[in-house]
Amino acid sequence: MYFPTDLELAELAAWRHELHRRPEISGEEAETARAVRAALALTSPDKVIAYLGGHGVAAVYDGTDEGPTVMFRAELDGLPIEEISDLPYRSTVAGKGHLCGHDGHMAILMALANEFGRQRPRRGRVVLMFQPAEENGAGAAAVIEDSKFAEIVPDYAFSLHNLPGLPLGHVALDSGPVNCASRGMKVELFGKTSHASLPEDGTSPMLAVAGLMPDLTALAEGGAMNANFALVTVTHARMGEPAFGIAPGHAEIWATLRTTTDAGMAGIVARAEALVAQRAAQAGLTFAVSYHDVFHHCENAPEAVAHLRHALQQEEVAHDSGVFPIKASEDFGRFAASGPSAMFYLGAGENYPQLHNPDYDFPDALIAIGARIFMRTARNLLD
Repeated sequence: MYFPTDLELAELAAWRHELHRRPEISGEEAETARAVRAALALTSPDKVIAYLGGHGVAAVYDGTDEGPTVMFRAELDGLPIEEISDLPYRSTVAGKGHLCGHDGHMAILMALANEFGRQRPRRGRVVLMFQPAEENGAGAAAVIEDSKFAEIVPDYAFSLHNLPGLPLGHVALDSGPVNCASRGMKVELFGKTSHASLPEDGTSPMLAVAGLMPDLTALAEGGAMNANFALVTVTHARMGEPAFGIAPGHAEIWATLRTTTDAGMAGIVARAEALVAQRAAQAGLTFAVSYHDVFHHCENAPEAVAHLRHALQQEEVAHDSGVFPIKASEDFGRFAASGPSAMFYLGAGENYPQLHNPDYDFPDALIAIGARIFMRTARNLLD
């Protein structure tokens, strides 16, 4: 199976570069979705579902015989990070960049669209899902909760993510947990302001803030990636007003909680909230806790992994079981509620800029490899 052709690869790379020039962040992917719909229209899908869970787009290619629904997912969103590069197609949007490779993932799915436009699956149907808002953890949940998702509930769901640190084109794949659960914890502490000359007349959150930052980070269970792994990273803190005459009466601490599984997350949330309550009581403060960017852990089903592994062997793509779970989070795991799902990691190069770095760019060489793996998986299941 010679797929995709050299001409198609050049066109797909050029299309990716156009997406790269105009990144949009989570929830704002209107123009990206429009570009996806325009490209999909050239492949004459049997159905296109737009505005799915926000700006999501799903294209459906039907077989003639009954069979399973097989979904392949890519992401629409970029990041609120300034790109630093000399690329001719560098981001033209200040403060935003495709610095996680979602533009490349979209190009891989567009390669599938081109092929299924020419030759439908024999049975069942293929769903190409261009999902919004992966970076903040809201997109997959919004897609699943959208009433239109009932039209395309998959029997199998597959995804990939490029990964710097692995050799270019090498695949890491295994069953079980592959991505950690994580969530952003926002702690607000409320006291009472006072004149800076009379701090004793107010209620300052200073000591609570000073104690909570090391308290929270100490909840980590160590660096070993096992069932007990936990990590707390304080990402932001703010106290009082930027003025010399006011003793503070309000503070915020933002921290990311990270665990191997959702069950582990429940435990660390309870311990973190207990610490906040204790420090607030000691300082005479009230407090509020809210959660943001909530990611469930991502777990690969053995049955879905077996289909991907068979495709890797057929396509002679180097692969191993990798070292899972990785610490980063991913919202693809929510699709596991519909049926067996699996995600693999595709090496971007051993000495390549890391994801979310300002100088990262998706390697175009991965478009063909990712497309071949997905296409072989689809044909094995549906032809």
